[in-house]
Amino acid sequence: MSDIISRYFAALTPEQHEQYRALGSLYPEWNAKINVISRKDIDNLYERHVLHSLAIAAFLGPVAPGTTFMDMGSGGGFPGIPLAIMYPECSFHLVDRIAKKLRVAQAVADAIGLRNVTVQHGDIGECHDRYNYVVSRAVMPLDGLARLVRKNVARQSMPANRYANGLIALKGGDLEEETGSITTPVLEYPIGEFFAEEFFTTKKVVYMPM
Repeated sequence: MSDIISRYFAALTPEQHEQYRALGSLYPEWNAKINVISRKDIDNLYERHVLHSLAIAAFLGPVAPGTTFMDMGSGGGFPGIPLAIMYPECSFHLVDRIAKKLRVAQAVADAIGLRNVTVQHGDIGECHDRYNYVVSRAVMPLDGLARLVRKNVARQSMPANRYANGLIALKGGDLEEETGSITTPVLEYPIGEFFAEEFFTTKKVVYMPM
């Protein structure tokens, strides 16, 4: 239920409430045509996909208008679509190699009136623009991900943002093997500190300033 979103984000506007509510019908409808979420997991859409995506918003807090995000390996729009609803004055560029999944993300964005989302079909190497934050959810090991997206992180941070530009990834479990070869700081934040659901017990927001 979309109520789980307002439980943790109390300051949503009526439009945001409606947009989150609409995801509950749009994603199951599209998932029946194009599998972007595990069939057995679609009933857990809000907790395991929408709220999980919003752990990045819980971590970042308020974000300056004009902040730019790239969602690397967005698939059907996670974490990009939930974050674009949360931050309507920021822009989100969703990149994925599977065109049919991006078609779902674009259709959902269009259906709920998101005007701050663009999509790009292709490999991350084909995206040459720079963004304040690159976000990602369970795409690939962190060390490889960091190497790929470093070129896409803008050099100049937004002074009003709490965190400097960098990579923000949603991960789970022990990350020692993934981070062992990384020489820059890697900060791990347990999502269980934001959300009380058992699903988030082993989940983390991982932040790498770049």
